Amino acid sequence: MHPVLSIGLNHMTVPNASARALLSAAEVLGCVGVELRNDLGRPLFDGEPAADIAEAAAMHGQEILGLAEIKAFNENPEDKLDQAEALVSAAMNCGAKGVALIPAMAKGRVDRGDQRSALRRALTLLQPILENCAMQGLIEPLGFANCSLRFKEDLVAVLDEMQRPACFALVHDTFHHTLAGGGTLYADLTAIVHISGVTDPARGVDQMRDADRGLVDARDRLGTIAQLRNLRAAGYTGPASFEVFAPDIHELKDPTAALAGSIAFISSQLAEVSAGAA
Repeated sequence: MHPVLSIGLNHMTVPNASARALLSAAEVLGCVGVELRNDLGRPLFDGEPAADIAEAAAMHGQEILGLAEIKAFNENPEDKLDQAEALVSAAMNCGAKGVALIPAMAKGRVDRGDQRSALRRALTLLQPILENCAMQGLIEPLGFANCSLRFKEDLVAVLDEMQRPACFALVHDTFHHTLAGGGTLYADLTAIVHISGVTDPARGVDQMRDADRGLVDARDRLGTIAQLRNLRAAGYTGPASFEVFAPDIHELKDPTAALAGSIAFISSQLAEVSAGAA
């Protein structure tokens, strides 16, 4: 475990690596776990049995923090139940802690009342699937203006109506938190934090897209360090997982050194605050 912050590695950060190579890189970087994905243009686990990946994770000292993703889970959720059951089964077999629930993107802005209604229906259908398998649904609001679940406040309102079932948790993404205008952190409901950095000074916040998401350094415009500080101050103790979409990072033959540099920067910034508090 990293002495200042537990670090995770989302497969999107190094999409060209196999699941086994991802686990190896995570070990080298001192990570606590990885997130594996089914949207990289090839089968989940690169077609290997889930049990074999569980063994590989244990060999490298890594947890499977989550499997992604049930895409557009809040759109026609009745049609997504088979997909949900399959991903939950894969998560159980590889020892993953949860499955990612990603909201649908719309053609335009979606009324927030409609967002809550669609979310409530989807979560009501998913709840028994998750509870029967002791699995957690990791819900990630996306800050884009046309997302069908943009604000954490709407998610928390629905979870409160449902008495906050333990089978659901929040993903805090520093990129999407910024795009959604910030707001309450809900550290107590957060199971994992996704981190990335945007450094292009010409990008307005409303112009930022996934491809702008690189590593976190001193030029970051998302306030990632401040968000991590505030989450820690609010009691969050879980991992911060790199989720990087920038093509220049994806094209690196060996991104380990670049990732190590970003981890060192983040850790130094957080360590300064910890030293000051002491």
